[in-house]
Amino acid sequence: LTKEINPDIIVITGDLIDSRRTNKDNMNIATSYIKSAVDIAPVYYVSGNHESRSDLYEELKIIFEEYGVINMDNTHKNIQLNGVTISLLGLADICFNPINNYEHPNSPFSFDEILGNLKTESKNNFTILLSHRPELITLYAKENIDLVFSGHAHGGQIRLPFSGGIIAPNQGFFPKYTSGIHRLNSTSLVISRGLGNSLAPQRIFNRPELVVVTLSNE
Repeated sequence: LTKEINPDIIVITGDLIDSRRTNKDNMNIATSYIKSAVDIAPVYYVSGNHESRSDLYEELKIIFEEYGVINMDNTHKNIQLNGVTISLLGLADICFNPINNYEHPNSPFSFDEILGNLKTESKNNFTILLSHRPELITLYAKENIDLVFSGHAHGGQIRLPFSGGIIAPNQGFFPKYTSGIHRLNSTSLVISRGLGNSLAPQRIFNRPELVVVTLSNE
């Protein structure tokens, strides 16, 4: 399906593995998709909370690098799409930092300062941020990020007609940010429901999805 879409770039916003289920015997589920994806388009990746809890993450990073995946954890990169310069920014998941104050254990900077520094590097370019957590939309809007891709909520796991998702990590019951496009000030947040499960072993009325976004300079 990804090959049929023929994207310019592929972005992955974390939780390619399940820290409770992924092991050396089955982590090829994640690596095989990545290996096929890099043959289609450049792949940009940031970590999620499951990577932060997995002993396999360091090994996976080496494999991804060998495949040509570009790890965007706490870094930025300018890319050219159809003659337009876009600043691609990435944030490592906050589980790599104490969650209460977002302080990075190996850095004097706070989580919002890391994003602020990345935004400064982007100058006046159109900015795309890869960040696992949709519930931090206020922080993204504060830095005037143009477009954010995130996941984490798994579509609310169980979806009810006209009500949306039932539960999501870090948002609790009846969460606001589980899928679709949300806007705050000049920031647009695109949330993927993803392909896997989270708090429960099944999804109900909650189809997995690959999100396709078309950018226009109109």
